[in-house]
Amino acid sequence: MSTSRPKGGSPRKFGFTQTGALLRGRIRDASASRGFAQSRLLTHWEEIAGPDAAAISRPVEVSYGRGGFGATLVLLTTGAQAPMLEMQKEQLRERVNSVYGYNAIARVRITQTAPTGFAEGQVAFTPRAKAKDPAPLPPEARKAVTEQVAPVSDPGLRQALERLGTNIISKSTS
Repeated sequence: MSTSRPKGGSPRKFGFTQTGALLRGRIRDASASRGFAQSRLLTHWEEIAGPDAAAISRPVEVSYGRGGFGATLVLLTTGAQAPMLEMQKEQLRERVNSVYGYNAIARVRITQTAPTGFAEGQVAFTPRAKAKDPAPLPPEARKAVTEQVAPVSDPGLRQALERLGTNIISKSTS
């Protein structure tokens, strides 16, 4: 059985191509135009920054200075959240540099905007709400959890198991 070859000489591919493979070049080009050498910074922002910082911020740009002594990461947040983010700048810089694998980001700059932003046609910038605490358990369910973990001798492990049991029961009842 022979494969047909186009005039270029290489065998033709038959079948489906994954969507990620089709979009990879366009995503890389769009990311590079905004200074993001690795699009992982955009796509995994919550994992990199942590849930609290990711809920109130979004990476906007990585700009490189003329001297070449490291880049500046620009983060977008609302005016009310800026002071909280300002206190976390050094931790965020370290986390981002761990993604790049070297000390790529020298500075983090915070840009404030109104909740309804104007950048890139975005209608609104709404920080994500924090997850709610589970509803309190009825006394008989709490007693059952406490009895189950009572034989555990280590107090830290016992408390952790009690919290786990409480979370499991509260999620199954809601």
